[in-house]
Formats: sequence, structure tokens, C-alpha cells
Amino acid sequence: MDYLKGTIDTHVHSAPDVRKRKMTDMELMHAAVKRGVRAIVIKSHHMPTVARAADVNEICKATYGDSTDFQMFGGVTLNSYVGGLNPWAVDSSLSMGGKVVWLPTVHSEQQTKREHTKGAVICVKDGKVAPELETIFSLITDYGAALATSHLSPDNIFVVVEAARRAGVRRIIISHPESNLVGLTLEEQKRLVTDYDVMLERCYAQPVGGGKYISNLQDNYHAYEEIGSRNIILATDAGQTQNPYWYESFEESICFMAKHGATEEDLDRMTRKNAAQMLNI
Repeated sequence: MDYLKGTIDTHVHSAPDVRKRKMTDMELMHAAVKRGVRAIVIKSHHMPTVARAADVNEICKATYGDSTDFQMFGGVTLNSYVGGLNPWAVDSSLSMGGKVVWLPTVHSEQQTKREHTKGAVICVKDGKVAPELETIFSLITDYGAALATSHLSPDNIFVVVEAARRAGVRRIIISHPESNLVGLTLEEQKRLVTDYDVMLERCYAQPVGGGKYISNLQDNYHAYEEIGSRNIILATDAGQTQNPYWYESFEESICFMAKHGATEEDLDRMTRKNAAQMLNI
């Protein structure tokens, strides 16, 4: 079975980047076209990725013409590298076609406290979102983009999602909720789905320290059993040199779900339709 045909991966890290990556943007594009993939969203902790994606799409069109409908998309991650909760960075990214605004990752309050690092971007204080986030929510709503919660703590995720929904944000992605970088329990994920109709972006693997990663595949399947396919996106978060190539990670994830009982209809929803809804394509 051709598991990758028509699929969309909403979370891939590629080069050029500050950190060494497994594949370049161009290598991703060629690998995706070869396998009939519909779209990839490239993410960086350090810089906006929209211009990179646009360049790739131009080269893809020049190389493959009408033989493929593949598109690469980008966005901006609101770490201190771009000024934190910076509406100007968000506006410029979305005006160029950015599809996702990621809240802080390596500079989330939770991660900086855990790793004893500097640069924390505070999204929630005294139970309320930072004023800058209200402006950012308006921009996301106006452009029809998606908000991703990245590495926020569970408590902060609930506050942010509540405020985002109240502000009219229609597309909300809970980034790798299974990861220790986030720490949402399955019951908390169920609450987010029930109360706010968010998408849970379940990813291939998670870091456990010392440059090592562990598989999320069994945990992802359990979440699918408990929650169903309507609110789950299967993604990879691929790009680490320690992990398989992006297309290997994605195919392994989908194949695992299929072999353990996920239906074709549910796989279509988790690897194509749900992601397309979040990207508005």
C-alpha cells in the first residue's frame, strides 16, 4: 500500500537551520514529490520558514511542472530569536503565506525552567494570556492561520486555548501532547478535544535526553483508540539526525496504525483531511 500518497505532514525540521538536520528543504521536496505527498510544513525554533518554503515551491514548479500538486508551507515560532510574542513577526510571516504560528518552544517558560536556560517568553501570567497574545490571536484569525501550542505547560495550554477560542481563532493545534516537553495526560487531551475541538498533533518520537529518542507509536495508537480520528493529526516532528529520514518516520507511523487496526477512513482523516483543514488547503 502507498501510505504516503496525498498525505500532509504539519511538523518537519529541515536545513538550513541552526541545529544540524537530517534533510534539507530541497531534499524534503524531492522525496515528497517522489512519494506523492500533498504538503509539508517546515518549522524552525530560530527563524521564520515562510520564505524558505516559497523558494522551494518555485523550484518544485520549475522542476516538476504540473506533474505534482506538492506544496511546502512555513510559519513562525515565537521564541526570543524573533522577539518572543512579536505581532510584527507574526504579521509579516502570515502576509507572506505562513500557515502556522507556533508559540514558544525552546523558550517556553516550562522548558527554560526545566533546563535552567535564559530567554523565557511568558505567555500566561496570573491566569491570563499576555496582552501581546490577544493581538496575535486577531492576526491569526484575520489570516485564517493555525495556532500551535508548542512546548507550553498543560496549565498554560488550557488558558491559551480558552483565550484563543474566545478571540475567534478557528484552527488550534496541540503540538505533540504526548511528549515530555509538554506533558499532557490523556485525560487532559480528551478535555481539550471535548471543550475546545482542537487538533492533537501526535508525532513519531520524543527526546529523552542525551541525544536519545523513544518511539511514540504505541502511545499514539492508544490515543486513537480512546479519542478517535476526528481530532488527531499524525505528524512526524522529523529532522533530528538521530532519527530516521522524514519519509521513513511518516510511513512507519502510518503503517503501525494500519497494522494495529486503524481503518483506511480514519487514516485518511488523520494524515490528510485534518491537516488540510488546519492549513486551509
